[in-house]
Amino acid sequence: MFNMAPKKTALKKSLGETTMLKRSVSTRAKKNSDVKLVDESSKRKAVSPLKQLSKRSAFGDITNDADLSKKIATNKKDSKKNVETISHVVKKNLKESENGNKAVMPQKKTGRSNIPTFPPKVQMAKANIKPEKVHPSSVSKPTCDKTEVLTSVRVKSPDSTDNELYLTAVEELKKLTTKDEERKKEPLPPPGVEDFDAENMSDPVQVSEYAMDIFSYLKEREAKFVIDNYMERQTSINTAMRALLVDWLVEIQENFELNHETLYLAVKLTDIYLSKVTVSKETLQLVGAAAIFIASKYDERMAPMLEEMLYVCDGAYDKKELIRMEINILNKVGFELGIPLSYRFLRRYARCSKVTLPVLTLARYILELSLMEYTFVSESDSKLAAAALLLALKMKEISGWTKTLQYYSGYSLEEIKDLVFKLNDMLKMKPKEALSTVRNKYSHKIFFEVAKEPVLAEVNL
Repeated sequence: MFNMAPKKTALKKSLGETTMLKRSVSTRAKKNSDVKLVDESSKRKAVSPLKQLSKRSAFGDITNDADLSKKIATNKKDSKKNVETISHVVKKNLKESENGNKAVMPQKKTGRSNIPTFPPKVQMAKANIKPEKVHPSSVSKPTCDKTEVLTSVRVKSPDSTDNELYLTAVEELKKLTTKDEERKKEPLPPPGVEDFDAENMSDPVQVSEYAMDIFSYLKEREAKFVIDNYMERQTSINTAMRALLVDWLVEIQENFELNHETLYLAVKLTDIYLSKVTVSKETLQLVGAAAIFIASKYDERMAPMLEEMLYVCDGAYDKKELIRMEINILNKVGFELGIPLSYRFLRRYARCSKVTLPVLTLARYILELSLMEYTFVSESDSKLAAAALLLALKMKEISGWTKTLQYYSGYSLEEIKDLVFKLNDMLKMKPKEALSTVRNKYSHKIFFEVAKEPVLAEVNL
């Protein structure tokens, strides 16, 4: 079982000397006497003394304060009295208005002035007017039918000129119908390609009608989040420290049982921030903690609490420092959190090609390992996901890059083969003891022990 509080870890500098960081990026927890060891075959969960002190609910506990409960009860009584007073005054005014007297409405007393609860000029009198008898023949019949009434309702057109600012409802309906017909005329997948979206069109959860447009839009947004070789501008940190930080983030994701999208978004936010700001080695772990805290708020149903994030940092930072770093990261990324992630592209490609879950898990293992490698930081997420899936198919000896995968990914074999070779070279590297979290994670039976899959000596494409 992984403990949450990490221990101090020695990092090697590029010159070869070993130093102990004051606030180092840590990956393991201190021993806690309150934490009991459990069987490693069971699912690992985050163990925090904070969780043992109090329980948290999705919307917070707002009734545990006795004074607050009394205030709520008092407010209810006061509001009931106000309603009774107002209704009494209204009844009184109605009677006075029938006798010709002026109605006086209740006024609310405040510290500054008397503000009337209702407008003072409101006359709530009963009109003593008898309705006149009207002969049915004198009543004029409507001169328009339902269609004319519909066309008389006009809505503003977003793309209209000054001379034609509005469109009728019928014209707008015709315009929408034309768009639907144009969508139906879009080219179907070429021969040999399975129309995955058409097969799932009846399932509203799949949003098959918009799936291609969604992922095309995500691919277009990749150009907005390109990360350059920022490590050349960093003076205090190196690639080894970054790899250790990502390994620590993977451990946090496992302990808190966060979504994988949260992990990938946290790594992206960290890289984007480091590409714009020069940080010290003492601040690196703070950047990673704030990044995964932001990603949890964005993607999780129930994000970890601030105290829990400070706890996993082993007391290296305080509350103000974490909040300040969170603000700095959001400012540097322009509050743009809808970043295209390789994990989302991988899941889309795997579903369209209908690969099995063990193959998908192997591709996820390859992608997660690539998070620690700085050489893949500048790569396109959609292309990286395609290369990881192709390498997993080759390792399982199932198939190659089919027409279906080429159609839904938008990449040909020539475009991703170099990236496949790089990923395979990464798998052939000797594992490091300090960076073993991902391999230990995917060596579990829950993940089909894909980390134990034999690595290919050469990839034949």
